Amino acid sequence: MENIAENIAAVQKKIAAAQERGLHSSKNIQLLAVSKTYPIERIREAVAAGQLAFGENRVQELVEKFEHEPELGWHLIGHLQTNKVKYLIGKTRLIHSLDSMELAKEIEKRSAAQALQTNVLVQLNIAMEETKSGLEEGELSDFLDEVCSLPHLRVCGLMTIGPHVEQPEEIRSVFSRLRQLRDAQLQIQRPNCDPSLLSMGMSGDYEIAVEEGANILRVGSAIFGQRNYS
Repeated sequence: MENIAENIAAVQKKIAAAQERGLHSSKNIQLLAVSKTYPIERIREAVAAGQLAFGENRVQELVEKFEHEPELGWHLIGHLQTNKVKYLIGKTRLIHSLDSMELAKEIEKRSAAQALQTNVLVQLNIAMEETKSGLEEGELSDFLDEVCSLPHLRVCGLMTIGPHVEQPEEIRSVFSRLRQLRDAQLQIQRPNCDPSLLSMGMSGDYEIAVEEGANILRVGSAIFGQRNYS
């Protein structure tokens, strides 16, 4: 059985060291414990160690865990289908995977019905991998112009998933590019839009992500141990 408290402390230590090394590192970084497939008991162990923000890939699993622990900060980090939005609104601190206007309009509609403003990140497919969701770089500005006109959404930043590579260092250019795109968009004033957050980096590459400016890290197995998908 993994010692979750020790693992969180080890991750935090590595984050601090990466902040010292990085030329672009952020002073304030949120560690998001990716709790998909892990039972609520393990999540409560993490809470006891001071971890209060959790990421889930699937809407159904997030909703079930929210019912057990509604006070925690729940993030939806996986692909979101429009027909699942209705179950999610009001339960997330942040949706990381906005990748189409169809999805944006559904979030707007469902948020308006509850008189809420839903926080989102725009997902980009920097590495142009066919198996991953996300906008292309060239689509970002026009997409933000349209999305930020929706009053019940608030665009808080950008997200990307790094490509599968043999050496984590190969991912650096992807993270660097997302930071550059974010910095460019920060110069443009739009309503309901403050794209300061950068969600990038997972268990295998979060130190590089910190060095390149990530301020949300999505770390699962380094905290909870290897998942059992059976």
